[in-house]
Amino acid sequence: SSSRLRSRHAHHVDVQPILEHPHRWGLNHLPWKPIPHPRGENNDKFFTHPKDAKALAAYLFVHNHLFYLMELSTALLLLLLSLCEAPAVPMLRLGIYIHATLELLALTVVLFELSMKMRWLGFHTYIRHKRTMIKTCVLLLQFAEAIVVLVRQTSHVRITRALRCIFLVDCRYCGAVRRNLRQIFQSLPPFIDILLLLLFFMVIFMFSPPQYFSTLENSLVNLFVLLTTANFPDVMMPSYSRSPWSCIFFIVYLSIELYFIMNLLLAVVFDTFSDIEKRKFRSLLLHKRTAIQHAYHLLVSKQRPSGISFKQFDGLMQFYKPRMSARDRHLTFKALNQSNTPFLSLKDMYNFYEVVGLKWKAKRNREHWFDDLPQTAFLIFKGSALSFIQYTLVAVNGLWILVETFTLRGGIFPRDVPWNYIVFLTIYGIEVLLKITGLGPVEYLSSGWNFFDFSVTLFAFLGLLALAFNMEPFYFIVVLRPLQLLRLFKLKKRYRNVLDTMFELFPRMASLGLTLLIFYYCFAIIGMEFFSGKLYPNCCNTSTVADAYRWVNRTVGNRTVMEEGYYYLNNFNNILSSFVTLFELTVVNDWYIIMEGVTSETSHWSRLYFMIFYIVTMVVMTIIVAFILEAFVFRMNYTRKNRDSEEDSGVVFEREVSKEEITAVAEMYGRSGNASAAGQMLRVISQMDRHRQSSMLFLGRRSRTKSDLSMKMYEEEIQVGQVKLQSSVAAQQPEFILFLLLPFHFSTVMVLRRFPDH
Repeated sequence: SSSRLRSRHAHHVDVQPILEHPHRWGLNHLPWKPIPHPRGENNDKFFTHPKDAKALAAYLFVHNHLFYLMELSTALLLLLLSLCEAPAVPMLRLGIYIHATLELLALTVVLFELSMKMRWLGFHTYIRHKRTMIKTCVLLLQFAEAIVVLVRQTSHVRITRALRCIFLVDCRYCGAVRRNLRQIFQSLPPFIDILLLLLFFMVIFMFSPPQYFSTLENSLVNLFVLLTTANFPDVMMPSYSRSPWSCIFFIVYLSIELYFIMNLLLAVVFDTFSDIEKRKFRSLLLHKRTAIQHAYHLLVSKQRPSGISFKQFDGLMQFYKPRMSARDRHLTFKALNQSNTPFLSLKDMYNFYEVVGLKWKAKRNREHWFDDLPQTAFLIFKGSALSFIQYTLVAVNGLWILVETFTLRGGIFPRDVPWNYIVFLTIYGIEVLLKITGLGPVEYLSSGWNFFDFSVTLFAFLGLLALAFNMEPFYFIVVLRPLQLLRLFKLKKRYRNVLDTMFELFPRMASLGLTLLIFYYCFAIIGMEFFSGKLYPNCCNTSTVADAYRWVNRTVGNRTVMEEGYYYLNNFNNILSSFVTLFELTVVNDWYIIMEGVTSETSHWSRLYFMIFYIVTMVVMTIIVAFILEAFVFRMNYTRKNRDSEEDSGVVFEREVSKEEITAVAEMYGRSGNASAAGQMLRVISQMDRHRQSSMLFLGRRSRTKSDLSMKMYEEEIQVGQVKLQSSVAAQQPEFILFLLLPFHFSTVMVLRRFPDH
């Protein structure tokens, strides 16, 4: 079988070591079984496949969750060291020897991680990977600085600490952050074009008559701040007091810059972002299908070129997804087999990634407990009357809470538990228990609205406990009671689309928030190095914003008045206060006061730091707004195109298997010596015998993803692209297959070795 396989794939030089020395590749006697990370599914590059036994060992070491946790914990340790390094948070300050030693230890772990990746990728592939090379250069720089700090026993200006975030971005668990950063950089060209247009008009207005601004520098700074409206109308009032016609200058400037160009910027970024999302989906889909095509051609045989038999598919799945049960492998085969033939065609295999994630369970004759109730009770549970009663109760509860709020005496929250709180909570609790009992916990929580109802009811119960046991710090939970009113928005389709979009956005918004925090970290480090200790009470006396920092006692008549200027708290004295200051700069309300305060204590060049930070946050915030718009527009367009679809039910497959099928599969496992799989199939047969059934219906479910929605939205374009893909694959040279074997590459080799006759 080894010689026959080598002759079939003589162009693939990497197959020979597997066949000639399989024991060298073994792990529990299954050479390629432990490779659990599908390159086709995750859009990983095909050319990074291990090339030999040493590379495979390194690959297996790098691709496991313990390595990922080590990678993540090391990156977090390096980032958290900024709490202890000068300028440190007072309570967390450590000696230079301690934090420098910890830094060297963490960097050594990173060096070990990179050495394993180099062993897996090989030197030439390693140096071609841009992100890995950037990480290597940052690592060497950090090593040199940490050694210098440890030798000198004193810290120097280390703005390169801002580059530590590359270690977190490169972690396996931060893939969403990398995608966000990639999309930000891909959206930069049109953003820069509009930004240059914005700066062009700003320069034109900068050369204004002297009655508006005294100097060019003053003009540029005030116009930049005016773009954020933080100093409006204060900046206009001096010239406005001299001439009422001067307001035209500021009105025209804001109309062009703020209301036209800024909105044009959002429109251009949104269009670019939507195009990037569409191209990304198309690229990933074609990547998957290209990989499936090559895996399919490896699995089909000359004796049976019509498709893949279940025996071959089962062997493939044992290596691709080793924890999947024998029953689920058979059901996955049946779900893929749309033509009801003994073999899977290439068209069937295209749905592999959509089907392989299904969770299968046997469907009872009566799926829900209330299906056995009389017809009247059945209509109550399944009809719209119960939903109307639920919505009415929610509305009454909301009105009751509103009336209760207006009747509070003195605004003091009641310490006892209101009786209506207990009544409505009991009704909500009974509703949740009935649904969980009828649908089962998994199916119940698979619906976003059911999960929302459960969460709100749980918080309401916790609020009841807080009131009952007088736990004042947790009274805020009681405020979450009106969230039940969101259920009323389901009645209107547009609100339902908005809320569905909001639920879908939560995971992505979390990754976007982390992306913004990474930018915060970089600017916080730079701000601490240059501006630490510059802002304090009664500073900035030569600045126009001195009153915001003034902290003095003044005697007026016979009493003492304290002038309190709190802006000195917005400083860069440590990493925590820097994050708060940067958030205030992001909000852009009176942000110029912080900028002018720092400028008066340092130099005019300090304004560049604040202006660059504003531009960077404007890029990120624009991307966030564009993402929200794209998600909502996509949902609305999908709803218009598929009016009869129900997204809440997720992806559901129904497959019926007969007793004869299960028996034949069990016998196949018995002949091949797989006693465990045969036993699993025999248990299914015994379950049929126990219920006196000749066949059994199984349901496969999984939650619907945006990829599923995109498949329907772009169905016509996918068909056109598929024709081009098939023609391009047919024209490929044999050597190209070396680089285009997906997650199945290693699995198919093993299947062919185990089943040489097929």
